[in-house]
Amino acid sequence: MKTKLLFTFLMCFAMFSLSYASFPVNRTVKADVENVSLQEDSDSVTMESPAAGAANKEMLVALLLWFFLGGLAGHRWYLGSPVGWNILFIFTLGGLGIWWIIDGIDIITENYPGL
Repeated sequence: MKTKLLFTFLMCFAMFSLSYASFPVNRTVKADVENVSLQEDSDSVTMESPAAGAANKEMLVALLLWFFLGGLAGHRWYLGSPVGWNILFIFTLGGLGIWWIIDGIDIITENYPGL
């Protein structure tokens, strides 16, 4: 009975993990030039788009998700980590707590890739 459940679980895991494209997908980005503003300093010119702020995630929200939903990879889903790694994080219980602690340190120091 246990081997059947284990085999079924492994087959489901393989089916979902192998269903993603294994080839690079080129994406095209269309920018709206009218909404871009220029800010000139004495030394440099910086271009800022209004949509650029939407991609940044708040550290406090990520930290609260890490603390309360860390075992379910809530912070990883919020910060946009790959789905496969999130599922592996859940199945290994946060890498037996090691990945969970490392993610917390990365969120606090703002070194996590999604911040």
